[in-house]
Amino acid sequence: MLLLGNTHLESLVTAMLKAVHPVLMSRDVANSVRFYERLGFSLTFKDSPQKPKYAAVVREAVELHLQWQSESQWAAPIDRPTYRFLVRDVDQLYAEFQSRGAVPGEAAGSSPWFVPGDTPWGTREFHLRDPDGNGLQFYRSL
Repeated sequence: MLLLGNTHLESLVTAMLKAVHPVLMSRDVANSVRFYERLGFSLTFKDSPQKPKYAAVVREAVELHLQWQSESQWAAPIDRPTYRFLVRDVDQLYAEFQSRGAVPGEAAGSSPWFVPGDTPWGTREFHLRDPDGNGLQFYRSL
């Protein structure tokens, strides 16, 4: 067994992180599920068939959880989290989202990357916001 300082390599392997499943805040979980379905995600579960407060959606290896939050949690509407998704083909994914009606028109483009573009930091990416203002950035390295 290899020792690294006082830590055994075996312990490091056992403690390896395998995935992350972010929980996105939502005012209306059913509406959020419909939005993510337009992005090609599939519903994996929801806590209530009629008025869910918690649900999960999955696409390929990405799993997102959607959780209802009370109005008191929305005090700073612009201060929403942003999630970055590493993708194989930015332009193809953007075209897919457009064909599904999930991309807003140009008037909604508050970011220079509301359409795919090359960034000064060496990526090609585009940005969306979900119905609750959570930022979604889809990118690949140049």
